[in-house]
Amino acid sequence: MSISLAVSSSSSIESPQARIAVESRNLRVFYGKFMAVRDINLQVEECKITALIGPSGCGKSTVLRAFNRMNDLVPVARTEGEILFQGKNIYDPDVDAVEVRRRVGMVFQKPNPFPKSIYENIAWGARINGFKGDMDQLVEESLRGAALWDEVKDKLKQSGYSLSGGQQQRLCIARTIAVKPDIILMDEPCSALDPIATLRIEELMRELVNQYTIIIVTHNMQQAARVADYTAFFMVDDTRTGYLVEYGRSDQIFMRPKDKRTEDYITGRFG
Repeated sequence: MSISLAVSSSSSIESPQARIAVESRNLRVFYGKFMAVRDINLQVEECKITALIGPSGCGKSTVLRAFNRMNDLVPVARTEGEILFQGKNIYDPDVDAVEVRRRVGMVFQKPNPFPKSIYENIAWGARINGFKGDMDQLVEESLRGAALWDEVKDKLKQSGYSLSGGQQQRLCIARTIAVKPDIILMDEPCSALDPIATLRIEELMRELVNQYTIIIVTHNMQQAARVADYTAFFMVDDTRTGYLVEYGRSDQIFMRPKDKRTEDYITGRFG
């Protein structure tokens, strides 16, 4: 499978007028007969941070996982519609899901380092993806990219589990960027961290966005307002199916929402 380099440019809610990194068109995801999300049309701008917010159960993480086909790993899951990445629908039959996940990396809610050394946490993924260059240099570059090198450079042979929670999450980010993705997905990456570690991850996201497109799911609206360039607000209907209410620049969403439902959620009237 090869992914075309043509970039899509169709419309969406409050579509950013810039290069589009990834786009969903009429996205629906089912778990068995249950429709988890419906008709999601969303364009994500390249080298920006896009936050997905909304009440619990509205399908934010389901939408996030659709962008790199992680939902495929759930036996009862089924996806309809399109996710366009560099002009190619990643759900086309000829597309390799493993290659999609290399190009669209993911950082999970709970830090999940491999039961290996700090060095091997970085090297292992690169190695199985066919990296043939200078591994020591790649490990250092990845750890520097995750703002972790200075803290671990003298203990690369120690277990990744020896690090603090915040350091483990940055190790997972370093592991992700080691395979040179185009997009990084983050599913509540700070929910298990203390405020100091959370601030460091937020600072790191603002540094990484110079090179990567980042999509983050967060329940923390203050975090979305602090770090995200764009914010998408989701709700759930009477059948418990999630849908997109409003999408735009974060300052507009948080200060001048166009939809009354967005305003009610932002101001704490529900959710």
